[in-house]
This record gives sequence, C-alpha cells and structure tokens, in this order.
Amino acid sequence: MIETNTTPVYRIMDLHEADRPRERLAALGPQALSNAELIAILLRVGVRGESAVAVAQRLLNYFHGLTGLHRAPFAELKNQHGLGDAKAAQIKAAIELGRRLPLESPEERAAINSPADAAALVQYEMSALEQEHLRVILLDRRNRVLEAVEVYKGSVNSSQVRVGELFKEAIRKNASALIVIHNHPSGAPRSM
Repeated sequence: MIETNTTPVYRIMDLHEADRPRERLAALGPQALSNAELIAILLRVGVRGESAVAVAQRLLNYFHGLTGLHRAPFAELKNQHGLGDAKAAQIKAAIELGRRLPLESPEERAAINSPADAAALVQYEMSALEQEHLRVILLDRRNRVLEAVEVYKGSVNSSQVRVGELFKEAIRKNASALIVIHNHPSGAPRSM
C-alpha cells in the first residue's frame, strides 16, 4: 500500500521546485503562469494556512478577476486578509505599469488603422471605470497616437459635453485627427 501525503500545501516552499511560480516564470516565461501565480509572485508570501498562490486566487475570486482587482479601491484591497498597504500598493503598481507600457516610447506609438485598434488601446483601462468617461484619442498624420485625453467624466449612465471641448486639446497639440471614445459602465452598448 502506497502512502500519500494528504496534508494541504500552505507554503510555496512546500511545492516541488518545478511547480513554484518564480521558478516556472524563469523557466517558461510569464505567459505560462496563471493570473494567481503572477499575483503570488508580487505578494511573495501567503498567510498562515494559505500559500501566496491561494491568497492570490482568493483575491481574484473575491474581486471577480483582474478587471475587478483593477477597479477595486486601494482601501478595499488593503483590507483583504493577507494584504496591507505594501502588498495592495504592489498589486496596484503592477496593474498601472501594465497600463503604461504601451505608452512608453514615442517612436513606438500605436497606430490606429481600425476601430479595433482604437478599442484595444483604451479597453483595458476604461473597462475599470465606474462612471461614463468621454475621451479623445489625438493622432498625428500617420494615425499614430499622440495622446488620449479625458474630456468629460459623467454619471453612471450619461456623459454630456460641449462640442468645442472635443476639439480643444486637438488644436493645442496640433493633432491631424481625433477619435471620440466613451465607455459603458453598465456593459450595455446601447442607451436605454
């Protein structure tokens, strides 16, 4: 009869080395890890009775995924068991770095060649907003993004703006074109 260890694993160090998130990242790259494993790397340690991966999975479940973590107020995140100011700040900082990455170098600015390109540029950030926001994406002559500017922040279900406000930043930045965008916090693409 073979004896199996039925004791739950509470620490990352209790895992086989090939199953540890940092080691898997080093060997296979970050794309091979689950969201919980990536967050566990940020957390570094778990809490009594719960590994860092388990804490991360609990957070993802509680906030309904990465978008929920992105939307969660800092105060609510830091009050979760196993987190505090430092770990909540690490998670929020990592999410913000991910948002800023595409905007980093001007020579590698995104070009907008289709509505899908424009949506891809703002969808991640704007999906986390709980109110309607109206923005313009300013473009140069080659349809490369100069800047995305917030023009108006509305209520939960409406966003109104004067037409002149749409063009003010485009004129200031000498943009050749602009794209007007807004979100639907309700998730419904049509107004009721």
